[in-house]
Amino acid sequence: MSEPIHTSTQSSPLLETLQTRAERLGLYGLGAHLREATDLDEIERWLAWEEAERRKRSLERRIKLARIGAFKSIADFDWSWVRTLDRAVIDELFALDFLREAANVVLIGPNGTGKTMLAKNLAHRAVLGGFTARFTTASALLADLAAQDTASARARRLRRYASPALLVIDELGYLSYDNRYADLLFEVISARYEERSTLVTTNRPFSEWPDVFPNAACVVTLVDRLTHKAEVINVDADSFRLREAKLRADRKALARAKPKP
Repeated sequence: MSEPIHTSTQSSPLLETLQTRAERLGLYGLGAHLREATDLDEIERWLAWEEAERRKRSLERRIKLARIGAFKSIADFDWSWVRTLDRAVIDELFALDFLREAANVVLIGPNGTGKTMLAKNLAHRAVLGGFTARFTTASALLADLAAQDTASARARRLRRYASPALLVIDELGYLSYDNRYADLLFEVISARYEERSTLVTTNRPFSEWPDVFPNAACVVTLVDRLTHKAEVINVDADSFRLREAKLRADRKALARAKPKP
């Protein structure tokens, strides 16, 4: 006996579900004529293919726009090397609740302690979780905004940094900037304030930020807006890069010391 087929004369939960899915995909013609279909199971299969393809393309587009670049997986992070870092807090961040709350994150610590690695992994996790993200260094961000030669061009470029659900600003504090750059960063933080999450990595405690932006009047307000509803995380460790360089040098020295065959 052949399997029964869905007909146009019957209404079913499947029919209603397929209409909703078709309309969500913008396939309004299909949704309007579903009652005329003779095999809803086959149409469900087609919709599943379309949904899967759109999810794939959306993920590829978000990864490209995020500009995260190459990075080591968080699985390779050596937790035993760091002296100060609350792993429970980091695990909570990877659940992405801070993005849903539009909260900020600030990672503070010396150079080479894994702040960028953590930031890139969080940005990648956000993209996989369906959020938009963008990764940039502080110097690239400020240079990009400063290069816009008209107010309208700068406003358009500012929207590029204001729109992602997560903006990562890496390496703030490695260089000093004049008042104009401080004002540009203030514009970015203000445009995202209480609406979207910003993650900043810095090698300077907040007390030293006036040295990063000498004589800038907005620094206190900038820090206030950035840290309001924020997770401020201290990272203390010897440099991972120096350790890796030493291990590499030791391996090469050991290989050179071996007798030649």
